Amino acid sequence: MALSPKFDSVRETLYAWNFMKIRDTFAAEPRTFSFEFSPPRTAEAIARLFETAERLRELAPTFVSVTYGAGGSTRRNTIDVVSRLQHELGLTAAAHLTCVGHAQQELAEILQELAARGIENLMLLRGDPPRDQPSFVAAADGFSNAWQLVALARSLGDFSIGVAGYPEGHQECADEDLDLRRLKEKVDSGADFVVTQLFFDNDDYFTFVERARAIDIRCRIIPGVMPALSWAQMQRMAKLCGASIPPPLAAALEAAGEDREHSEQVGIDWATAQCEELLRRGAPGIHLYTLNQSHAAEEIFAHLRAIHLAG
Repeated sequence: MALSPKFDSVRETLYAWNFMKIRDTFAAEPRTFSFEFSPPRTAEAIARLFETAERLRELAPTFVSVTYGAGGSTRRNTIDVVSRLQHELGLTAAAHLTCVGHAQQELAEILQELAARGIENLMLLRGDPPRDQPSFVAAADGFSNAWQLVALARSLGDFSIGVAGYPEGHQECADEDLDLRRLKEKVDSGADFVVTQLFFDNDDYFTFVERARAIDIRCRIIPGVMPALSWAQMQRMAKLCGASIPPPLAAALEAAGEDREHSEQVGIDWATAQCEELLRRGAPGIHLYTLNQSHAAEEIFAHLRAIHLAG
């Protein structure tokens, strides 16, 4: 699926106004529904991702987002995929950008390129260190915190900016109050909304929102949900992001063992129940981590739609 020549970097600017800034959807949509993709590294993987995106487009998501590899390793793919999702599939798409491995001037250039290509929605993060680094180290003349990247983007254009929140605290910050103050710095620097890291216990999300409101973080806080499709996958993700796995979910995934179909259904059922409860208790939408697959998202959202229509 080749990119049409009409969507070159000059003409894309002319099409930018056809897509909404995410923050502008909030007044019309009390609940937003969105999907997150990872940037593919091969032509084959790109084709598969666009097959997934075309299927999920039928669910009419409010927006989609595309992540960013450590040190900018997927920079070109992220920008190109976000551009194509907008201009070929008509989706409102947000590009992730991190501080990892980038000097301030390079970050400014990336932001300017995104604006020139009609990409006005961003997810801005400090970013995780590359696998060969035990901890985060800012690049020479780079940023150490996401709020600095938010402030830079806000100074360069009228972007709609999302940032990350951590219901169970960031894995590198043992002080949850400090972690929350850092979130407030990001919001005070110009972030329009927050998308949370994945979690499996909804009480963690609602406690997090209550604590955020207590320190005057007033923007929309969208819960991020990932279907636990296998025990091995969840162990990796929990280690990477610091999320705890409730014992009933762990037991069900362990019991499923190597039965892939059974294991995936356990994860889909848990995520479906999780989303249903989040919405019932007043969450302003769902951001689903898709793992570049459509089947889990389709099943989860078909169930949520049925409940909505029945109610």
